[in-house]
Amino acid sequence: MQTHARRHLRGALSRVSLAPWRPLAVAVITTAAMLGCASSPDKDASAKGTDPFAEAERRGHLDVESPPELTGDWRIRDATILTAAGEVFSPGWLDVREGRITGVGPDEPTDAPGSGFKVYDGKGLWVTPGIIDVHSHLGVYSSPAIRATSDGNETTSPTTAGVWAEHSFWPEDPGLERALAGGVTTLQVLPGSGNLIGGRGVTLRLVPTHGARAMRFPGAPDTVKMACGENPKRVYGTKGSAPSTRMGNLRGYRDAFNAAAKFKRENAAKPADELGRDLNIETLVGVLNGTILPQVHCYTAQDMMTFMQVADEFGFKVRAFHHALEAYKVRDLLAAKSIAVATWADWWGFKLEAWDGIPQNAGLVESAGGIAVIHSDSTEGIQRLNQEAAKAWRAAKESGLTLDDEASLRWITKNAAWTLGIEKEVGTLEIGKRADVVFWNADPMSVYARAALVFIDGEVVFDASVASPPRSDFELGLDALVPHVDAKPLQPIGGPR
Repeated sequence: MQTHARRHLRGALSRVSLAPWRPLAVAVITTAAMLGCASSPDKDASAKGTDPFAEAERRGHLDVESPPELTGDWRIRDATILTAAGEVFSPGWLDVREGRITGVGPDEPTDAPGSGFKVYDGKGLWVTPGIIDVHSHLGVYSSPAIRATSDGNETTSPTTAGVWAEHSFWPEDPGLERALAGGVTTLQVLPGSGNLIGGRGVTLRLVPTHGARAMRFPGAPDTVKMACGENPKRVYGTKGSAPSTRMGNLRGYRDAFNAAAKFKRENAAKPADELGRDLNIETLVGVLNGTILPQVHCYTAQDMMTFMQVADEFGFKVRAFHHALEAYKVRDLLAAKSIAVATWADWWGFKLEAWDGIPQNAGLVESAGGIAVIHSDSTEGIQRLNQEAAKAWRAAKESGLTLDDEASLRWITKNAAWTLGIEKEVGTLEIGKRADVVFWNADPMSVYARAALVFIDGEVVFDASVASPPRSDFELGLDALVPHVDAKPLQPIGGPR
């Protein structure tokens, strides 16, 4: 297999004819809505514990039927299979039956696929797990950005743990389909970072359904977005209210978790149907119980250290620090606590707390035994997350860090799946896992790579060889109604980054 160094220096593209490929039928719920928007962590650190509020917190919510399980049966042979699980098969093969991976290995399979199997000739193709973006605001801050769909920050109180990104999510956001075309099969949609505790995130599959509830990744734990540093103190300090300093930030977290710990202590013996409803408390008790995974916006080493003190005081675990541009300064501590670092490849300097960002950040975290992840937090970056990961890998290698060739792929697959608590289902090409798979027409870490076919649960949900109209009503006829739409990009409208 080619090394990453050769991948990034490639000057030619091996063209693959996609014309003979026909898309498989995709079983979906019919709707006008469109597609919804170290070392690797081998230890099983999924959320544990029982949440006594699990039933109560879902009362009053519309019970939308989940999409049917997809049942694609196919084999790809003679391809380069990048499993993200420590093995590369070149050439190799992959079998999928009833939406799950049933076989993967080197060379040629020894058995006939059987009736009903579609066989893809994979010569010249690369195969990877579906990309997972752990930090997106698609659907709550739509693309293109308009104020009518700017629904990511409930900046009416510094602690709004009871709001859910799911309830703002707009499934017709055109950015979701573009993410899918970039090989993204799963994403976490989060509230913005204007509040200390901004509310719950939601992990979604990019399949057409009636809405966010039916797009939820089956069995994925809930998450909660929190934010350190400049954003909360600026948002509320300019309003003349707390917090206006980092001291105020910490007091805000501690007050909120004190209240949740008190509620849990006083109501531990009561059944859920006897508990009074407090939506903020229910989310925070879920964090204390380990059933809701904290995803914390935090740039500086100072802020990560102080937030870890809060987590230690109240006995919960931070699942990931997001952005985390100074994670390299405390990478040993983050590795020891198994806290993932979800960061950009090379964004830095757009505000003071982003000033010490370096492109070797992810590589340094990986080299220290930590859990590195590359995220987008961008309507554009999500379309090329494979190349963002490749940039971070190359920066680390050119600085002399020792990284294996598949580290960059793990940063957007295996490690990302662990960050969301879905590592037993997706993130690697291993037997028994969901067949969320991407066929690439070039090395996926090359600037020439494009997703040729994207599968979720074994069914084709994107086929680059087939021209199709936008799935979102938002863009139907837009080129005719607004012929100048591409002349000047619309400027983003949203909350603090």
